[in-house]
Amino acid sequence: DAAATLPVHLLADVRGQRVIELCAAPGGKTMQLAAAGANVTALELEARRLALIEENLTRIKLSADVIAADARDWTPDARTPFVLLDAPCTATGTIRRHPDLPWIKSASDVTACMQTAYELLEAGAAMVAPGGLLVFAVCSLEREEGIEQIENFLRAHGEFSREKIVAADLFGQTQWVSAEGDLRTLPCHLGDKGGMDGFYAAKLRRAL
Repeated sequence: DAAATLPVHLLADVRGQRVIELCAAPGGKTMQLAAAGANVTALELEARRLALIEENLTRIKLSADVIAADARDWTPDARTPFVLLDAPCTATGTIRRHPDLPWIKSASDVTACMQTAYELLEAGAAMVAPGGLLVFAVCSLEREEGIEQIENFLRAHGEFSREKIVAADLFGQTQWVSAEGDLRTLPCHLGDKGGMDGFYAAKLRRAL
């Protein structure tokens, strides 16, 4: 989906830079990053889904360092200037393609996803080098999984600050930028082209 490609664009120029991507399967963002010239370290917990990343990279003749690991238990050899986390979520942003979502998701699903995503967010933050950038994303429409996660994180981590997203980061699409300066796409956006998924993303800059 078009929205799923946007978090990588928020990292800007990654050519020749190391990027650690967490929860990388099925590999769309891994391929974006590799195609942009980044040195990608892609982590994925599930072996089956990790194999899918490797298959996709082989298919289009790109390479990345693909690692089977739980990001919460894994430590890189050195902190990196870029970390990308497309966190597990309820996926309510995909409602235009999955209209059954309101009937199969519950408040307990939101709570469970929030907890896991926050743990991964803290793990990813520990991997960011001073002055580096962490991009957090979810394909969810729920505030609890998006902006409230970031607000809670920033209150607990004074070494990070929100770096406001501007329309120029998103091909000039002002409607994709929230009042807080985060990415917020909705299923109604690009309606003349069939719509897009609801996505939330924030850019978090670590202090020097």
